[in-house]
Amino acid sequence: MLNPAVTKKFIELPIPTIDDSLSDLERLKRELSRQFDIKNLTVDISILKNLAFVLRSAEWKITVTLFDAGNGFEVINVEAGNTSARNFGIAIDIGTTTVVVQLLDLNEGEVLAKSSNYNGQISCGEDVISRIIFAQKKDGLEKLHDLVISTINSLIKETAIKAEVEVGEITTVVAAGNTTMSHLFLGLNPKFIREAPYIPIASSLQLVKAKEIGIDLKENVYLTVLPSVASYVGGDITSGILGSGFFQTEKLSLFIDIGTNGEMVLGNSEWLVACSCSAGPAFEGGGIKHGMRATKGAIEQVRISCQTCEPMLLTIGQVRPKGICGSGLIDAAAELFLTGIINQKGKFNLDLDTPRVRTNENGAEYVLAFKDETQIDADIVLTEIDLDNLIRAKGAIYAGITILAESVGVKISDIEQIIIAGAFGNYIEIEKAVIIGLFPELEADKFNFIGNGSLMGARAVAFSKDLRETASLIADKMTYLELSVNPDFMDRYVSALFLPHTDLASFPGVMKMLESRT
Repeated sequence: MLNPAVTKKFIELPIPTIDDSLSDLERLKRELSRQFDIKNLTVDISILKNLAFVLRSAEWKITVTLFDAGNGFEVINVEAGNTSARNFGIAIDIGTTTVVVQLLDLNEGEVLAKSSNYNGQISCGEDVISRIIFAQKKDGLEKLHDLVISTINSLIKETAIKAEVEVGEITTVVAAGNTTMSHLFLGLNPKFIREAPYIPIASSLQLVKAKEIGIDLKENVYLTVLPSVASYVGGDITSGILGSGFFQTEKLSLFIDIGTNGEMVLGNSEWLVACSCSAGPAFEGGGIKHGMRATKGAIEQVRISCQTCEPMLLTIGQVRPKGICGSGLIDAAAELFLTGIINQKGKFNLDLDTPRVRTNENGAEYVLAFKDETQIDADIVLTEIDLDNLIRAKGAIYAGITILAESVGVKISDIEQIIIAGAFGNYIEIEKAVIIGLFPELEADKFNFIGNGSLMGARAVAFSKDLRETASLIADKMTYLELSVNPDFMDRYVSALFLPHTDLASFPGVMKMLESRT
């Protein structure tokens, strides 16, 4: 239901007379109460400074922008004339690797424009741990804060231009990110997130003025930051659970958000248990020699001939390749494994008679595309180091899934649905993800992709103020398991550092495929 926290009301005030000599503010309050039954109203001093001049220049015909804080309304803008049709919001997914911004029409419930870019903080470290460490350096926290704010401001301007909206017409912002990203976004030091017992400064960071943290919007635009659960399960997961409807289902469900961190939630409408592991940036193209985001020119699908070892590539935009994105990486690893080009440990078979497999001073690699077939004037390759990064990432996620299931006494086979979130989730082929052991081997119809769950939930909250409270209830309901102190996690992780796993009995379908293709 469309019910945003920010609304715009066009109102014509009675002109003051000797007999009706209320102050400008009291006159405004009286008419809002009379015409819209709006009471318990507050007005910031910045609005009062200009109120008299706006009212008179507009001949008492104005549009009032109101923010519902839950315990009353605040006037956050007063404009001349009727601008009630122009009410826009921003939803932000603050990813460790990528930041995504959507510009929303709050009146119509529509997405008008979307932009994304790498998080500027990458220059200070690719994962949350390295950024927490960087934040402890002199001016480190300030630099990290400025970098992500700069990224967001640039994306807001970009979406505004795309949608032909003035930045000054934006009336609200809702953001979701993992706990460390939320801290750095707000300028809070995440130092103790990394140190046992892993305590954030705050989990519920809901309302601040966007301008106060450096976002280039009008002075009284409020920012909602969706609540975190713990140090390593953040508002992006709360947002994904909200946006996917996971919290309403009676089915035993598993939610997986795949990014630089791998977060998992197991449960249903009655209970939720969550954990997190460091997957690294491989799934988003980071830490891979020719890795890139899922944009035009990225290899997203790979097929390799068992007879010739020759690949067939599909790129985003169907243009010459210039790199490989996360879904292409998964595809390529699965194909290399099925064709016997790599073994269970991700090591290349150097006895094959093909120019695609070669070695150099950095080790063995497979040539996905030769120089004259690419946009980058160089061979695009997949190296053993790339495969090792992928195997470590998928191993951490699979280990987390098994620990979650064991913690509540259920079998993986008991799971009735798996919801996959993450920026590149829609591009993953389930079969290939199962082949490398990223996902458990379950029926294909149990898997559902929702794309960017963090952005989905942030958008939903921007469109409905009621969901702001729902997000808090979801976060409060989740029980968090800290894997770093779980004695079984390392054993599960080491067992998962093979393709698809050391426990081959859990992947009977993959074994049949190997037998049929070799």
